[in-house]
Amino acid sequence: MATQTVAAPAAEHYLTVNSIEVIYDHVILVLKGVSLNVPKGQIVALLGANGAGKTTTLKAISNLLRAERGDVTKGSVEFRGNRVDQLTPNELVKRGVIQVMEGRHCFGHLTIEENLLTGAYTRSISRSALKDSLEKVYHYFPRLKTRRGSQAGYTSGGEQQMCVIGRALMAKPEMILLDEPSMGLAPQIVEEIFEIVKDLNNREGVSFLLAEQNTMMALRYADFGYILENGRVMMEGAAGELRANEDIKEFYLGLSSSGRKSFKDIKHYRRRKRWLS
Repeated sequence: MATQTVAAPAAEHYLTVNSIEVIYDHVILVLKGVSLNVPKGQIVALLGANGAGKTTTLKAISNLLRAERGDVTKGSVEFRGNRVDQLTPNELVKRGVIQVMEGRHCFGHLTIEENLLTGAYTRSISRSALKDSLEKVYHYFPRLKTRRGSQAGYTSGGEQQMCVIGRALMAKPEMILLDEPSMGLAPQIVEEIFEIVKDLNNREGVSFLLAEQNTMMALRYADFGYILENGRVMMEGAAGELRANEDIKEFYLGLSSSGRKSFKDIKHYRRRKRWLS
């Protein structure tokens, strides 16, 4: 008798984006049928060049588009099986989804610790529980503990990036939408932040949807990746497979198995879009 193969159960999708379309100012079509899934407890990378639609995708999920005259005109966003695309950003944070925006938006006139405390405003917790949450953040970001009394506006770019991630953690999220964490930072600081993100994922079970231009760095730490171009998902796959893909290395880094390509070659390659087929 032939042995029947039983497929492994699919990972639980905490976040599901179903063919969303985003239009700005009722005219400009930015996202064109974007779909993606983020399973529980995983890091998913959203990759692409500047202007590909990564930040717009995150803002569509976190319901921040309306402040910029943008709207999700088609499709839906679900979290834990429930539609969330009509919620306010505050309601979504209470559901467990929070966005860390690009640009390190700290309250510059407040201290690091005061910035962190603002992240807990959606939670009704005791003073002792608040202290425990603060100590947990300091455990993952020891730099912040040493700078806890410093005004955030006078700290380094890396410390500010750690501060905004720590502030998000104070809301006790199940999922963090992390936008361009490497922007403007030195390589060693970028690696330190990605190591902390991986640690938070492993130890706290926080899922991440990570928008990043630094493709190879993101794929080192992610479980799965989606590549956007001109508002569409053009490729997806396990992070290891994408990292080893010759077309992706050639497209993003100008490298291939035959060595470094010239700028002229890359432009010709981009026109051919061989990696899209």
